[in-house]
Amino acid sequence: MRILQICSARDLGGGEKHLADLANALAQREHDVFAAVVPGSPLVGELSALPKQNILELPMRNSLNILSAFRLARLLKDLRIEIIHAHVARDYPLAALAVSRADPTQLVLTRHVLFQLHKSHRLTLRYVARVIAVSRAVSDRLRAQRIFDRKKITVVHNGIDIERFARGRELAAERTPGSRLRVGMIGHLAPIKGQKEFLRAAAIVCQSRDDVDFVMVGEDKSYKGENRRKLEKLMGELKLGNRVSFEGWTDDVPKLLGTLDLFVSPARAEPFGLSIVEAMAAGVPVLATMSEGASEIIDPDQTGRLVPLRDVAALAREILDLLQNRAECERLSANARRAARDRFSLERMVDETENVYREVLTARKNKLSDLCQTPDRQGGQGARVAPP
Repeated sequence: MRILQICSARDLGGGEKHLADLANALAQREHDVFAAVVPGSPLVGELSALPKQNILELPMRNSLNILSAFRLARLLKDLRIEIIHAHVARDYPLAALAVSRADPTQLVLTRHVLFQLHKSHRLTLRYVARVIAVSRAVSDRLRAQRIFDRKKITVVHNGIDIERFARGRELAAERTPGSRLRVGMIGHLAPIKGQKEFLRAAAIVCQSRDDVDFVMVGEDKSYKGENRRKLEKLMGELKLGNRVSFEGWTDDVPKLLGTLDLFVSPARAEPFGLSIVEAMAAGVPVLATMSEGASEIIDPDQTGRLVPLRDVAALAREILDLLQNRAECERLSANARRAARDRFSLERMVDETENVYREVLTARKNKLSDLCQTPDRQGGQGARVAPP
């Protein structure tokens, strides 16, 4: 298949990592894969399996920029693209407008977040062939909005390179016995990710144990860095001193996970929870709040533990319990590794996405065949209709 992945994001996040993993895997399966990104996009360095000439820089100023849409439509025609796959909401109308001028290209969208789409998408997205939701929770939100035909929405859970994250177990084995315990979380610095609850729980734990350090990994994407300043102020109020560290962005999550004794996801809302799956694959026991994504991923008390949203006391209590119960941690992490391999592998995600592409192309082929067989007005078979 000839496939174009499109993304105007200027930062790397879960959705962008998903796109890069998908594009690289499809290219390795010998599909002709292209990517349209904005100039200077960090995705360029992530698309390692694509030939350089297949990575196309395209100014995508806003969702309904006519010039950008015309340029994209020309690319679709020139490259004979069969599937264009968009991953960011502001790119959906742009891709739809391009597809309207580039028949027979088919439009597939992936929805990575729980936020509602603007009602204007009802007009711009009538060209959509299929919508992929990364979780049942996202699918339910999409169905509730009634923007898309329910039959066009399908769930394909995110997948990860299991073997890459399994390196975390090897790194953990190399740690010095008796070293300080490390509890960590990953996510950009924002209220929805639950860093404040993480810090408050850390303060409670630190009152009981002096051998535990806490790690927060992620960038502050707020306009003037106000999210980090608020967290640093809270750290001072809680008198956490040097017990908590900000690690910023890391390009080597498996290595980071290998340094942790416990992974915590304190999110207030989560469409999927990619970092949870990564921790599971790395053999790190997981404690999470009952966000939409975590509740879909974790089998309570089997592959991890869940606590109510924003319940700091419950979060601290479970951290303390797991840190002093190594056998329980080993049981949970062993179960989690198996679940990650069975349910959230990159291979499974790519298989299911390929199937979506094939179904879309087959549906169009069948539609054209039906048009060619349409009876004439006198009720007979009549002349065949030339396909558009």
